Amino acid sequence: MSQQSHIEHQHWMSVAFALAQKAADEGEIPVGAIVVKDNQIIGQGWNQSIQLHDPSAHAEMNAIRQAGQYLQNYRLPGATLYVTLEPCSMCAGMLVHSRIEHLVYGAADAKTGSAGSIMNLLNHEQLNHKVEVTSGVMAEQCSAMLSAFFRQRRQQKKQQRQNSQADT
Repeated sequence: MSQQSHIEHQHWMSVAFALAQKAADEGEIPVGAIVVKDNQIIGQGWNQSIQLHDPSAHAEMNAIRQAGQYLQNYRLPGATLYVTLEPCSMCAGMLVHSRIEHLVYGAADAKTGSAGSIMNLLNHEQLNHKVEVTSGVMAEQCSAMLSAFFRQRRQQKKQQRQNSQADT
C-alpha cells in the first residue's frame, strides 16, 4: 500500500470510527461505516439493529442504502466501503450485489467475518463480482472500542444479576 493510500485510508477510517462511537453512545455494538466515491462520502451508517428492531440494520447496510439513494442506483461501482469491523456474511453479500469496488476494514471478526476470517465471500470463485479488500486499518483502535463495549456490557449484566439476587 502506498503512503498516500495509507494516509487516505486512515482519514476515511477515522470518520467511520466516529460513527462507531455514535453507535456505542446509543447502546449499539460500536461499528461505523462510510461509502466513499470520487473522494466524497455518499453514505454513512452505524449499527442500529437494537433501536430499530431490525437485524439487518448493520453499519454497512445503512451506509450502502444511503449511498444507493444518493446515487439513485442500486449499483455502486467505483465506491469504497470503510467499516470498523470485518463484514458478516449478510453484509458481504450486499457488497457483492451492490458492486462495491473496494472494502477497507479495521478489526477482523473471528466469529462472523466473511472477508477472510471465517470465509471469504467477497472473492468467492463462483460469484460474478469480486471486491478488493484492505484489512487492518486502525485495527487496534477498532478492536479496543469493541472490547471495551463488550466488557462494559458484561459488567452491566453481572451487576443486574447481583441486584436481582439481592432483591430475592
